Amino acid sequence: MEIAGVALSLVWALLILVYVLVTPPGSDKRILGLVLTLVMVFLPVAMIWAVVTTLRSIRELRAEAARLQATVEAMRSSYVQAQAQGNGLKPSVERKIDEIAASTKQAETVLATFTSRRDATLSVPSADRKAALVSPRAEQTAEEPTLALGTPAEDFRPPLSAADFIRALQFPETPEDKQGFRALRLALEDRTLSKLIRAAQDVLTLVSQDGIYMDDLHPDLCHPELWRRFARGERGRSIAALGGIRDRTSLALTAARMKSDPVFRDAAHHFLRAFDKTVAVFEPNASDAELAELANTRTARAFMLLGRVTGTFD
Repeated sequence: MEIAGVALSLVWALLILVYVLVTPPGSDKRILGLVLTLVMVFLPVAMIWAVVTTLRSIRELRAEAARLQATVEAMRSSYVQAQAQGNGLKPSVERKIDEIAASTKQAETVLATFTSRRDATLSVPSADRKAALVSPRAEQTAEEPTLALGTPAEDFRPPLSAADFIRALQFPETPEDKQGFRALRLALEDRTLSKLIRAAQDVLTLVSQDGIYMDDLHPDLCHPELWRRFARGERGRSIAALGGIRDRTSLALTAARMKSDPVFRDAAHHFLRAFDKTVAVFEPNASDAELAELANTRTARAFMLLGRVTGTFD
């Protein structure tokens, strides 16, 4: 394209030169030609190079789209081929899915076995264990009758600490991660947080089917003040730094899944609503350091990924 542009420019300049030389000196045409020479030379040349620049940009965009499509097709074909191998070595995608399933089964076993076990850390004085979620309670009015139904079981349970809250959102690292399973069990006993935990677990399992894992994503760091503004209801470009996921392949695969898979789309929106409500309750009682730790959990990274795909930061 560049060579064609140079050739056309030279041809046009040559034609203008011939026109000027052929026109008889002293004639009106000669004077008019001298006046319009600059316009006749530079305007078509500028148009030629504008077309050349546009064609070059189109060529680069097509090449980028072809590379992205080739990457997606390679990932899918390798996964399908690995599934058809049979007794061969399991690919990394299938192995990671099996690890997640094993961790989930281990978590269910531990929770079923130790539900009635008293946790020694819950005996720590309340002054040393700051509650993670503090929801305002409605005061009972004088007109409301008092029912003799006893005190709910939730009132006897100590509040979940901020450290356990954050650790639960990270999920257990390995089947031997006792602290992670303990925090997960405590989080599932909280009605508000259990909704977010289960929604996050569903989303993480679904995106792993496309080979997307939160440990492989490295979001940009942002100031905790942005999380506070998000928790207080602010949306749009002013908090766009929260969506720090820049991995093009993960964003493209997730966006395609959102359009083609209604089950995934419903799970993603349910997760985003649960995350929004939970962070709004957690933020007033959280320090900047705790908000920074929250942003580094697997659940927060899933929010960043899905938030960018669904336009939360647009």
